[in-house]
Amino acid sequence: MHLTGQTDLTLIVFLLVYVAMGFGTLPGFKVDRTGAAIVGMLAMLTMGSITSEAAWDAIDYRTVGMLFGLMVVSAAFAVSGFYAWTAQRVAALPVSPPILLAVLIAVGGGLSSLLTNDVVVVAMTPLLVSLTLARGLNPVPFLLAFCFAANSGSAGTLIGSPQNMIAAQGLGLSFDGFLKVAGIPALISLPLVWAVVAFMYRKRWSIPKTAETDIPTAPAEEAPKFDMGETIKGAIVASGVIVAFIFSPWPRELIALAAAGVLLISRRTSSKDMLKNVDGNLLLLIMGLFVVNAAFANTGLPQEILARLREAGIDLNHPFSLFIVGGTLSNIVGNNPTVMLLVPYLHPGETANALGAALALGTGFSSNMIIFGSLAGIIVVEQAAACGIKISFGEFAKAGIPVTLVSMALAAVWILFMAGF
Repeated sequence: MHLTGQTDLTLIVFLLVYVAMGFGTLPGFKVDRTGAAIVGMLAMLTMGSITSEAAWDAIDYRTVGMLFGLMVVSAAFAVSGFYAWTAQRVAALPVSPPILLAVLIAVGGGLSSLLTNDVVVVAMTPLLVSLTLARGLNPVPFLLAFCFAANSGSAGTLIGSPQNMIAAQGLGLSFDGFLKVAGIPALISLPLVWAVVAFMYRKRWSIPKTAETDIPTAPAEEAPKFDMGETIKGAIVASGVIVAFIFSPWPRELIALAAAGVLLISRRTSSKDMLKNVDGNLLLLIMGLFVVNAAFANTGLPQEILARLREAGIDLNHPFSLFIVGGTLSNIVGNNPTVMLLVPYLHPGETANALGAALALGTGFSSNMIIFGSLAGIIVVEQAAACGIKISFGEFAKAGIPVTLVSMALAAVWILFMAGF
């Protein structure tokens, strides 16, 4: 593989950006993932690895627009107090800890499949800490199960997570087509999450009395009051989005943006409060990676690497190979960067739905293995720490590894079945 000086520089910048994706920061610098993507994009432009016109063209405005619109839709439920109301109602149920765990998993998986999973996790994690502590319960198994359910449940629908939206746009998948190929294993994964977490914490449901006085019993911020009218408005708009996704010929990004516009116009809810729940950093990260990946593609190296992988028997356009590669990479650089890296080199045809399922299930299920495998995992751990609950890397992985293994085994059988094996 012969490299020129320009190609060398492009490759170095690309690798540094993805090192930051894996570690969360660029080692030695206070540059997070979003910062690394933006700096990498600017470096590619400055070095001439990509022209400004090509950089603009590389940013898929359809994906960014749809993601922004759906974030606003999900934010409507946070601002209306629906997430807080749901958490309070669930935590107050007069049931045993294993049953409460099952209910939280169902709620987490269900909400995340219909609304952006990261917003759901941000809104509910502090509340779950407070409400489980109020019952004298150990918050850790409930937080872990909720996180795992959010990742696994969101894998089943096109609108469940950012990486699903990116994959669906890149592969041209329909809402109902995506649901048919990914919905069943995502649904089955939820009882598997319950079985693993319930077994591992079967003797640790309660907080040791000696530790009770050292833990705060209130979330870091006061939860918004429940507004029935705004919640109903959000539910009507969200339902309209799903119906339009399935039955209308309109572009999905325009549907999502129109829904966002409707929700941002309100007499009772400030648009400023709504937009606080939109993850602008994630949107910037995605735009930066579009440019970085396009500049790297200009070198011809990805095409050569893929050709050599095919010679070695690894064809990314085979659903099972894509499932394994996507699942592995998502625990190295994160699920969103993984999907963005792989989608441009896929050739959807008759196998488009199977490839979409392989990406969604591989990156969704495997991201439960370690904290940094998904944004949801990072959010849960950081939000819990802000409330005085420490979830160590080892504690997360101790439950995350078996959850991932059983879920990935389920998905592998499903992918092989779809691929005709």
